[in-house]
Amino acid sequence: MRTATRWMVVLVLLAHGLIHLLGAAKGLGWAAVEALTEPIGTAAGVLWLTAAVLVVLTAALLAVRLRRWWLVGAVALIVSQAAILSAWGDARAGTLANVVLLAAVVHGYASQGPTSYRAAFDRLAVETLSETPPDAVVTAGDVVTERDVALLPEPLATYVRRSGAVGRPRVVSFRARIHGRIRAGATKPWMSFSGAQVNTYGPQPGRLFFMDATMFGLPVDVLHSFVGPSATMRVKVCSLVPLVNASGPDMDRAETVTLFNDLCILAPAAIVDAAVVWHGVDEHHVRGEFTRGAHTVSADLVFDRDGDLIDFVSDDRLRSSADGREFSAQRWSTPVGSYREFRSRRISSHGEARWHSPDPEGTFTYLEFELDDIAAVGRRGPGRRS
Repeated sequence: MRTATRWMVVLVLLAHGLIHLLGAAKGLGWAAVEALTEPIGTAAGVLWLTAAVLVVLTAALLAVRLRRWWLVGAVALIVSQAAILSAWGDARAGTLANVVLLAAVVHGYASQGPTSYRAAFDRLAVETLSETPPDAVVTAGDVVTERDVALLPEPLATYVRRSGAVGRPRVVSFRARIHGRIRAGATKPWMSFSGAQVNTYGPQPGRLFFMDATMFGLPVDVLHSFVGPSATMRVKVCSLVPLVNASGPDMDRAETVTLFNDLCILAPAAIVDAAVVWHGVDEHHVRGEFTRGAHTVSADLVFDRDGDLIDFVSDDRLRSSADGREFSAQRWSTPVGSYREFRSRRISSHGEARWHSPDPEGTFTYLEFELDDIAAVGRRGPGRRS
């Protein structure tokens, strides 16, 4: 639920809950309420008071964005409507507020309940991280060594050193939070989004990404999952209406490139153990061939004079149609910059994603992101994290 909409619902519920106190005041004899002409007994007064407390509590929980506020909201809805029915002639207008509450509860359940994409992301993240043993990528001890880095072509080796990887635990996985904006085409409107991501490394690297976006003022939930043999991308509008359900070999190949991209930009310490064949091109370019399962994809990494990665370019990242049913080959690049430290690891905090499409669309940026936080999970002895 978007911030403006959420606060509008909070205000409606707060007023609705306080109005219930009129029924409680009359039924419990606290005051004479001339606006209520129908008789309200003590039992009904308790019902009105209970409804008031529950509706106001629902407003408060929604205001602070408690994850399961909709559970209290569902109970509040039932009790409130029961109170209204007990004095229908005077209170029937309150049903309109309960319609708002019903819509909010339905959306709350759909967006945050056990069947939501958000819940699926959380569940898959726990399962994926638990299935990746802490020593899954350890090949030469518990930490990245200078000997590991020296096997890489320059300037990739310099980049890994600058990331702070040497002497620190090898990266097994990471969790990240990002925000930014995205659009479907060069002339399409931008949509703001926030995202949560989990990547794992080992014999079969995995990636999970949940995006909470806004399209034409409506909430859009997006879930990318690539934790088994196949990748999927699912999209729902208002957490209820399916819009995209993409899968298949082309989707697998596209997500393999994305996984390679994440490795290079967000987890440089994991580069030394990744299934990549590296080829030095010149002092500013390195080419890599990354393999996951049946797919091998390639990309050119571009570095500046200091050895920082500034671009990742691949011709293997397929672009999906709006409905996710068709894919087309287009060059894809992700220029990055604004390096800063996250938990003592130096990583790019800003980036873009661009499609290099044929005319008339041409090259355009379709995604801009800011990295809010990232926590790498490494190994330095059993069970310890970096």
